[in-house]
Amino acid sequence: MSKNLVIVESPAKAKTIQKYLGKDFEVKSSFGHIRDLPKKGMGIDLETFNPDYEVSADKKKLVTELKAAVKKADIVWLASDEDREGEAIAWHLADELKLKPENRRRIVFHEITKNAILKAIESPRDIDQNLVNAQQARRVLDRIVGFEMSPVLWKKVKPGLSAGRVQSVAVRLIVEREKEIREFVPKASFKLDGVFLNNTSQEISAKLKKDFEKEEEAEKFLELAKTVEFKVLNVETKPGTRSASAPFTTSTLQQEASSRLGYNVTNTMRLAQRLYEEGYITYMRTDSVNLSQEAIEGAKKQILSEYGADYSSPRNYTTKSASAQEAHEAIRPTDFGVKSIGDTQLNKLYQLIYRRTLASQMSNAKIEKTTIEIGNKKLPQQFEAQGEVIIFDGFLRAYGIVKTEEDDEENNEKLLPKVNVGEVLNYKIITATEKFTRPSARYTEAGLVRKLEELGIGRPSTYAPTIQTIQNREYVDKREIEPQTREVMKMSLTKDKIKKEILNEKFGGDKNKFSPTDIGEVVNDFLTDNFKEILDYGFTARVEEGFDEIANGDQKWKEMMTDFYSKFHPKIEDVEENADRATGDRLLGVDPKTGKNVHARIGRFGPMIQIGETEDEEKPIFASLMVGQNIATISLEEALELFKLPFDLNDFEGQSVSIGVGRFGPYVKWGETFISIPKGEDPLSVNQERAEEIINEKKKADAPIATYKGEPVTKGTGRFGPFIKYQSIFVNVPKKYDFDNLSQSDINELIDAKLEKEANRYIQQWEKEKISIENGRWGPFIKFGKTMFKIPKKKDDTKYEAEELKTVSLDEVKKWITAQDKNAFAEKKKPAAKKKATTTKKK
Repeated sequence: MSKNLVIVESPAKAKTIQKYLGKDFEVKSSFGHIRDLPKKGMGIDLETFNPDYEVSADKKKLVTELKAAVKKADIVWLASDEDREGEAIAWHLADELKLKPENRRRIVFHEITKNAILKAIESPRDIDQNLVNAQQARRVLDRIVGFEMSPVLWKKVKPGLSAGRVQSVAVRLIVEREKEIREFVPKASFKLDGVFLNNTSQEISAKLKKDFEKEEEAEKFLELAKTVEFKVLNVETKPGTRSASAPFTTSTLQQEASSRLGYNVTNTMRLAQRLYEEGYITYMRTDSVNLSQEAIEGAKKQILSEYGADYSSPRNYTTKSASAQEAHEAIRPTDFGVKSIGDTQLNKLYQLIYRRTLASQMSNAKIEKTTIEIGNKKLPQQFEAQGEVIIFDGFLRAYGIVKTEEDDEENNEKLLPKVNVGEVLNYKIITATEKFTRPSARYTEAGLVRKLEELGIGRPSTYAPTIQTIQNREYVDKREIEPQTREVMKMSLTKDKIKKEILNEKFGGDKNKFSPTDIGEVVNDFLTDNFKEILDYGFTARVEEGFDEIANGDQKWKEMMTDFYSKFHPKIEDVEENADRATGDRLLGVDPKTGKNVHARIGRFGPMIQIGETEDEEKPIFASLMVGQNIATISLEEALELFKLPFDLNDFEGQSVSIGVGRFGPYVKWGETFISIPKGEDPLSVNQERAEEIINEKKKADAPIATYKGEPVTKGTGRFGPFIKYQSIFVNVPKKYDFDNLSQSDINELIDAKLEKEANRYIQQWEKEKISIENGRWGPFIKFGKTMFKIPKKKDDTKYEAEELKTVSLDEVKKWITAQDKNAFAEKKKPAAKKKATTTKKK
């Protein structure tokens, strides 16, 4: 056994490091944190703020294995990541594995290369308690906020909701942007564009320097343009430069991977993690744009060999963010000699990082900007054409031009023909088009990351989980928003004639951008009304600064917690006691049939329309909103249409047919089968013919694709991907199979494997009592209903073998369950019957 045990947090990292360290070292993985706050309960003493950490059930076997390995080692090297989370992992390992200071070493590195690992081994340190405390402060504060605010939401909004410090602020950004879009009043103006021809009939596209507010003004200009001779009034040429962007930080990598590769934040971080663990890039969670001297030299060598001396311009960048917390480098390749890697998806991200780093060390691009002024002194405004020529491409050779979401889609910078001042030009066409101002765009993932970073909210490690969480909680989504249509006026001047036409323009549509859900808006409004400080952008940024101070040793973490909780908890109590319930209720108007009020609000199963009041003698009636409809924007007419659902159609093949809308959207109900109506299709437009088409499509999709032992086998796609179904058994189909062309042997193989697994699942089963002893991933366990229980050890302190469990009696198993939950078999009391109110008639 090796006398040196190295513990890292991922198996991929362990594999890479093992090949560098050789036989004197054994490298094992902790698979992330080995312990954390308990899943049930807060797990924090609110008097002292001491966390009650526990080893999670799925890590107990691993911890036992690590303890055994520690006993055989002289020195244990804790090599988790070089950030607060990594420091906390090392601290938890040292504490749980009972590592003595003299037998443990903490090593850190920001790249997994042989030199970096060996250098780290030569200069170990001890665990940095300040970094650990900063991580504990974040974990504890966020747990307290979540555990104390969430029950308030259950009571005041809807059961099952949850709140979080950073997540709730991210939702607030998205909700406020949506409200801004709704309240935006577009302003129309007329923009003029001209295409002019020089004496060799080369085209020059130009724009009028000023827009006109009114149609009459634009038309008057076109009338005047008929009568004048257009000339080149001025030509101005200026030299300019373009500089490369700094190397990647976590957030700029997420933004650029989104705009260039279409990757979401979670996918980017997953791929970057793999690149890091396999030794291709430096650590991927960093605020720094700094490069080591070694990296600058490596980039220079590559640039000189590939592009030549003119392209080399070594430089270092400084981090603008005052809150940059880690002493890392920017994200860069570990070896500039490695230009590409085998895995296609990994290589796309690697190429982005490689080229960005290389470009940051290259010369500026030299450009020549040309501006041509076209017009006539008789005209109130002149046209302007802009273009540019790249004289020397510099860094653009490696990376190209970086565009942001804010860049104007209409790029005027084109190559212009050579013209002289005073040269006469003919107009080919001049158009005056009505344009409307646009509201700020909805956030993409990259845009949201940029905004959070700008406000100082969150840190590199938090962006991806924050964005994932607010989607998982269904507070925001990326639903497709159908565009609206409006009429715009376009006037064209050609050959001295003005032509007017009305065009239809689509606007307001969006794809793959964040919109708040109804419940997200209601929760946000409730929290911002009642917890202004927690959702204040400045407060959230100040909390991050507090964590930074703890990491630097300038503040004690429990003092920060005491100060925070002394203000936070009284506010929780006040809101719980005094705040009104929040349903997002919006009065739409009056139902013309009944004369009752029509409300849009959040109900038990989500957003809905209610006709009538709860306190009315006659109960209100309800209808669910359809996908794409929103409490804040639905009109009275649209709401009343929903009450036309469900409606019945004629029977089809002996079974009843109806159209309705439910929790998962509009559907055709055929007998007892619910079939989703395709996305974007109005259920009210579904007639008998269309309903039968949808039913037949479903029948075709559900038709057996094969048989297994004489029984039909069907296939489909569900929450967990493609599957085949045999009897009542669902069998997932792994990617290695061609799902569209499954052969009979594929089907036999998949079902055989599933049946064998199911046969080995139960050691004993008592169906009537809903109790079983089953084989699990970590060994046998008891299942009672939906709850899992541990199997205790035998009297000699050894574990039961599966063979022994086959003979254990039901009474014994019930005792094991009761020992862990004394109320497991207690009879549930039936609620007392309500007494009928009696009334006495007045005589």
